[in-house]
Amino acid sequence: MRYKMSSGKTITIPDNTIKQFMLSLDLTKEEAIQTYLEDEGLLENEEQIALNEKAKGFSHAVHDRLDKPKKEKRKVVVNVSDEKKALFQSILENISKCDGISAENVTVLKENKLIQVQFGDKIFKIDLIQQRPPKK
Repeated sequence: MRYKMSSGKTITIPDNTIKQFMLSLDLTKEEAIQTYLEDEGLLENEEQIALNEKAKGFSHAVHDRLDKPKKEKRKVVVNVSDEKKALFQSILENISKCDGISAENVTVLKENKLIQVQFGDKIFKIDLIQQRPPKK
């Protein structure tokens, strides 16, 4: 069936679809045509327009919630034991006693943690890590 819309556009509607709408939904032929046009998005009714406007307002509300500032990360506090400090200091003092290593070749990269040593043309790093007690 050919149907001419108010805009002047002519579309083809399958006859069996119109008959199916008429039987299953108990509609007249004109109501079945209107239903088909609305379902295909060729015609908008007042209810669809109202729902579209309501949906547009909802999408803005979702985006507004997403724009909330993120939580600040808490600062990591590193607790260094007295034993680790003493051990690190001892390693730092005694490393220059090794053959071929002078005090200029020893660099502390991270306090109480990482030492870099240049031995000839090679560079070594010593990382002092305190183990956690095992879980019970």
